[in-house]
Amino acid sequence: MKSLFGNSEIGEALFIGAHCDDVEIGCGGTLHALAHARPQVKIHIAVFSGDPSRSAETREAIGKLLPNGQYSLDILGFRDGFFPHEWAQVKGGFEELKTRVTPDVVFTHYGDDKHQDHCILSELTWNTFRNQTILEYEIPKYDGDIGRPNMYVPLSADVVQTKVSALLESFPTQANKRWFTDDLFRGMMRIRGMECNSPSGYAEAFYARKFAMEW
Repeated sequence: MKSLFGNSEIGEALFIGAHCDDVEIGCGGTLHALAHARPQVKIHIAVFSGDPSRSAETREAIGKLLPNGQYSLDILGFRDGFFPHEWAQVKGGFEELKTRVTPDVVFTHYGDDKHQDHCILSELTWNTFRNQTILEYEIPKYDGDIGRPNMYVPLSADVVQTKVSALLESFPTQANKRWFTDDLFRGMMRIRGMECNSPSGYAEAFYARKFAMEW
């Protein structure tokens, strides 16, 4: 199985999350691996909701995943849980983002995610970035909406450890949640690693609704 980054021409990548910790949970390993494999790639991260304490947490976590500091991070002020009622304003955020970022690949929420904020951002990603490769990441949670992904990024054991450590060390506001645990994060990556026969046994998985190839 070829790596996503092995022969791909990626000059700019955009990672979109509804809340602080979404990008880190859904594709933090891929983010870290991409930056290591392709240090020349411009990385942009846009988080659409985050109060000051949560914003500080995600800045710390991203700093651990991207220690070279070569990235841009925007954290917007939309209300957690209210994205469907603020659709026009959130769309405006996407339109402004599009004027500053021209990514080759966009990582966003899974389109069938049951969280209202997540599915709105997935919809608006497709609505805004019409000529880019879009990969949808997954977040395990109470809703039980994990599906059947069709694209995988195998991760080394070191990358897995970096991702899990960044999550557990950087988000004290989430520490009391029963699902915010080492075994859950590793377990999800272990299942996806088994599915793609990852050499390390671990991987992150994505949903590629539309994928164009040129020979």
